[in-house]
Amino acid sequence: MTPRQRKWRVCQPFGGDAFYKPRAVPLSALEIIKLGHDEVEAMRLCDYEELEQEAAAQKMNISRGTVQRLLYSGRKKVVEAITRARALQIEGGEHIVPPGFGGRGRGWCGRR
Repeated sequence: MTPRQRKWRVCQPFGGDAFYKPRAVPLSALEIIKLGHDEVEAMRLCDYEELEQEAAAQKMNISRGTVQRLLYSGRKKVVEAITRARALQIEGGEHIVPPGFGGRGRGWCGRR
């Protein structure tokens, strides 16, 4: 039996910097923590836009539980990067599409 296909995650295109790091430390000397676009989108909707998890889930076309897991993992990565002087890389992911895409085809991975 094959597993259920993952739902497409609707995310705003990310236009910010792909890397954030502590000042005056070369990137080559830092451990890099990868943060997915879906984690950034969940934090943007719930923390910045102040939406409830249910409303954020509807905007992203995923379940509320998935939003909760994305928030937990994203926040944990951001706090680790800040408190342990790590670099944070924001990267695309699978099953992510821009708003209005409809979830057909290969999708949008967030790369420039």
